[in-house]
Amino acid sequence: MTKNTVNEVERMVVTRVFDAPRELVWKAWTDPKYIMQWWGPKGFTSPVCKMDFRVGGKLHCCMKSPDGQEFWNAVEYHEIIPYEKIVSLMYFSDPEGNRVDPAQYGIEHEAVEGAYDVALFEDIGNGQTKLTFIGNEPMESAKNSGQLEGWNQILDKIADVVAGMVQSR
Repeated sequence: MTKNTVNEVERMVVTRVFDAPRELVWKAWTDPKYIMQWWGPKGFTSPVCKMDFRVGGKLHCCMKSPDGQEFWNAVEYHEIIPYEKIVSLMYFSDPEGNRVDPAQYGIEHEAVEGAYDVALFEDIGNGQTKLTFIGNEPMESAKNSGQLEGWNQILDKIADVVAGMVQSR
């Protein structure tokens, strides 16, 4: 089997426009208090989220399925441009943050070799922010495995969190 490299394959991309200033969308994405409200697809909760938000730092979260199964993720931060861009490497982990094969959780995930996840935050005017998430797996694989649907559900949850943040201002 050959490995796909960054330049050979269309990567998973999901976008969403939020009716909120970029600073609030950024905060929803980077504050563990808010991440715990949206981490994981629809119906999942996030009972644990620890974060060291700096280049070289790490996020470690648990998402719990409706039937109680726990899935752990870790994110290593490689580049942070405040309110604009976050480049990171996300992977499945054990409760201690050590990388595990996604198959251990019964998940198919075909990562693109050398690819990082990229979150872009763009002020598009009128108090709106466009968030673009570029994942580290091929678009076709993401469609087939459910990752694309899961990320769209996550963006729905982030939209709810951001709307609540806007209302409480």
